[in-house]
Amino acid sequence: MSGSGTTAGDDPLQTAVWRLRSRGCWTDAAALLAPHASSPDPALQRASLLVERCLFTGDGWPEAEDALRSAEAAAREDRERGAAACERGHLAYASTVLGVRDRADEARSALGRAAALLDPTAPGRALLDFRRGLVAEHLSDSPQSARAAYRRAHAAATAHGHTLLLSFTWRHLAGLALREGELAEARHGFGESLRIREELGYLVGTAPALAALADAEPEPEASRLRAEAARLFRLLGGVPTWLAEQLTPSPPAPVA
Repeated sequence: MSGSGTTAGDDPLQTAVWRLRSRGCWTDAAALLAPHASSPDPALQRASLLVERCLFTGDGWPEAEDALRSAEAAAREDRERGAAACERGHLAYASTVLGVRDRADEARSALGRAAALLDPTAPGRALLDFRRGLVAEHLSDSPQSARAAYRRAHAAATAHGHTLLLSFTWRHLAGLALREGELAEARHGFGESLRIREELGYLVGTAPALAALADAEPEPEASRLRAEAARLFRLLGGVPTWLAEQLTPSPPAPVA
């Protein structure tokens, strides 16, 4: 997940899954994949959807764990095992950063296992590097390591056409720039992240992108952006849940 943000050709199943996912309907999207979940790739995609739901809603942990165990059991090749380990690391990260349960050691271990299994040139390395950046920034408080990981992820996402992932790498590189007072760089990165999400129709990620850009803009533009973010936030029923705090004048760093 957090990959291309596009559908696989004219595959009606993937088209339907993307439309549901982009609107925060992860459970419905996962249900479409359930009949195919005995195969490694659909099983992994289903688990990814339910892990993303946990990060955005703070809910659904047992369902995500069950789906992830199924994906791990279905994996047969190193690529599949590595991708499943990457999802396990992301689930553990989400649990830790949202304060559900401290699973930081599990997150680091799982992502390290994924790095050992995935070929350095594999398309899945972009997402892995991004998630290792998240752990470095938000769990280890190591912005330099996070920046290096985000840059690797950004370069690999560009090379492999992972458009949606680019919106995440732009966003987090911009967040680090903002922490260092580099306002022009931060505005550019946040603006690129927002542009990509709007172009892809990634509605559930558009409100966080608007709020992030607001942090780097002066008034009255900052208030306008936050008001638009708040409107989308309400439209989606308060998802992502952590955005409620980010819509305050001094928000915390984003977690997704």
